[in-house]
Amino acid sequence: MSKELISSEIDKKNKISKKFFKVNNNNRIKDSVSYRVFSFVNYTFLILLAALCLFPLLQVLAVSLSHDVAIKAGKVILWPVDYAVNANGEAVFYPMRFNISAYKYMISNTMFWTTFLNSIFRVVIGTSLSMFLVVICSYPLSQDPKKFPMRMIYVWFFFFSTLFGGGLIPGFYITYKVGFFNSIWVLIIPGCIHVWNIILLLNFFRQLPKELDEAAFMDGAGHWTILFKIYLPTSLPALATITLFTLVAYWNEWFTAIVFMNNKNLYPLATYLQEIIVKNDASTLPPLTRQTEGFDAISTQNTIAAQIFIGAVPILIIYPFLQKYFAKGIVLGSVKG
Repeated sequence: MSKELISSEIDKKNKISKKFFKVNNNNRIKDSVSYRVFSFVNYTFLILLAALCLFPLLQVLAVSLSHDVAIKAGKVILWPVDYAVNANGEAVFYPMRFNISAYKYMISNTMFWTTFLNSIFRVVIGTSLSMFLVVICSYPLSQDPKKFPMRMIYVWFFFFSTLFGGGLIPGFYITYKVGFFNSIWVLIIPGCIHVWNIILLLNFFRQLPKELDEAAFMDGAGHWTILFKIYLPTSLPALATITLFTLVAYWNEWFTAIVFMNNKNLYPLATYLQEIIVKNDASTLPPLTRQTEGFDAISTQNTIAAQIFIGAVPILIIYPFLQKYFAKGIVLGSVKG
């Protein structure tokens, strides 16, 4: 067949396909007026809700990058405002001009960086340990009762712990007796198992085809091989969702350190910020001196705002990488198929 015939056949097919798609587009069912109104209202509501959630973070960032005089004058809302005095001695405010004096000053706050590193250690070790324990608890509980006859006893044991707790005083007594009092491990070990995460993951495991287990057993694989080479690779949405829950919980939890610690050098960042914001205790901040660069531009207010924003940055960085699995993991792990 010649090249001319081949090209003509291709052109003919392209014309037919274009005509087909044109007909399909003309015959497409149009959205009803009520559906378009609903979509408009829905999108508007979600955009406003997202803006409402974003507003506090933007306001904190703006305060941290503004001059102290502009903050006290109420000029700072969603964008930074700097301040200066002109040649006539008049006060002039400059919107959208950054003042990084608070961040420069914050570098000298050793307590902030100590608690920040404590939180990093807590999140890395705590999340890794928690995920390992959740996985090895969820796998056997997801098996068929014929393979694991004691399954329901353990399931009810875990479920019972969600209904009743021992209370703060027994928890304090146990923590003190096992030697975790005033230790960095009290921030990690007591909270490393969450029954909600176990239930979420075991329901996800139970939705996986049982033929995968049977085929793996036929090939001579054991439970550890099936878990790490079949279950975990196919459970990335659920694992990413649980990892995000655990990571955020460890990063934001502040109450444990107040109860079980009296050494402030072991505090996580959340507890440190809680003390200087809620309790209004600024004693941990380094003193302002005339030698401090930008002394007139900063105060406790924008220094605290700078610390809050830096404390939120790790979660803001990690969340986009896990967000794509989040919705899928919640839906698939919460309903038994």
